[in-house]
Amino acid sequence: MRRLASACTGYAILIFFALVFVYPFVIQVANAFKTDPDAAANPLSPIPHPATLAGFERVFLDTGLPLWVGNSLLMTVVVTLGRVFLDSLAGYALARLRFRGRRTLFAAVVAVLAVPGVVLFIPKFLVLNQLGMYDSYLALMLPLIADAAGVFIMKQFFESIPVAVEEAARIDGAGPFRTFWSVVLPMARPALITLTILSFQGSWNEFPHTLVAVQDPSLFTLPRGLADLVSGSLGGGTQYPLKLGAALLATIPVAVIFVVFQRFFIRGATEGGEKG
Repeated sequence: MRRLASACTGYAILIFFALVFVYPFVIQVANAFKTDPDAAANPLSPIPHPATLAGFERVFLDTGLPLWVGNSLLMTVVVTLGRVFLDSLAGYALARLRFRGRRTLFAAVVAVLAVPGVVLFIPKFLVLNQLGMYDSYLALMLPLIADAAGVFIMKQFFESIPVAVEEAARIDGAGPFRTFWSVVLPMARPALITLTILSFQGSWNEFPHTLVAVQDPSLFTLPRGLADLVSGSLGGGTQYPLKLGAALLATIPVAVIFVVFQRFFIRGATEGGEKG
């Protein structure tokens, strides 16, 4: 009886916290299908009275959503591919290549993880402005194309791969890059998928960087456009269905990617952390 009571209590606590985390998302979905008066009068009701698609129609007709989605897709694809390739190269070099200053360089990469992103806002703006890249697609993508967290993940995973595999490739005449590309990288698929998911999610949801990189509305990404909506660019009123409908559409791609590759993400994160 004690064991049963303990199990029931544990499940009850888990269910409670699950509901706490899920309920805001339920409210978001419900308000996206409400009318403006219903959403303003009953914002916390999980059932719309009546249900309508008017909010989604306004999102597509009255906002720049198609443009924002296009800019976000371009930015996300370029940044994700760049991070997967460059972070993998850097991680392999730090894990396997022996050169002077390797430990110091890795310590610097780890130190970057401890720097709050807000500290870099002004330096980032000054660099982009001085290089003539401010307010351009290049400014949106180039500063994000590699990150310290991805380098750390890939280095830890590469160190878990047996060295004998690479030695066999070198005996067959493969150079460092050929060994990396043809032998080691295919074995790092779980870590690559983890890095791809994190890079996709991070670049798709990236907002602070866009504040200092662009000001032209034609270069707004989805998060920047949603912030513009929340600030009242379409006039007064709460307009909850419009804003939450746009936010719901922005959430779908990341949710789909995570659900599809969830098992690879968990495996890659676990294997990458075992060595550390």
